Amino acid sequence: MKAILIILSLVFFTSVYAAGNLSSKDKKTTLGCAGLYYANSMIPQGTLDLDKIVHSIAAKKFLTSYLIKEGLKEDLVNSELNKSVDKFYGKPYDKKKTIQCDKFIYKLIPESKKEIDKLVKSGIY
Repeated sequence: MKAILIILSLVFFTSVYAAGNLSSKDKKTTLGCAGLYYANSMIPQGTLDLDKIVHSIAAKKFLTSYLIKEGLKEDLVNSELNKSVDKFYGKPYDKKKTIQCDKFIYKLIPESKKEIDKLVKSGIY
């Protein structure tokens, strides 16, 4: 009986930790970056290189999935993305902010660069 309780406790605490290991600040910054990528993806192709648009689409898709896996509600993620898009939409591509987001995400999420690059190369975004 004790063994069962110990196993159940370990499973419970492990799953709780796995579903929420981002700090509030990291969640907010990640949502902001996803919104920036989303807004970048809407910049007309004639004014921004296609590779930057594709990278933005893939990064937004990756981050949206990641945040939902981290325990954020899909409605909250979508709502925050819309707020970010409202903030950035119609403004020119901000290379500095985009590079800052890339660096932040690559440092925060292991294998994120590889996964985003995989999405870019797959053509499925």
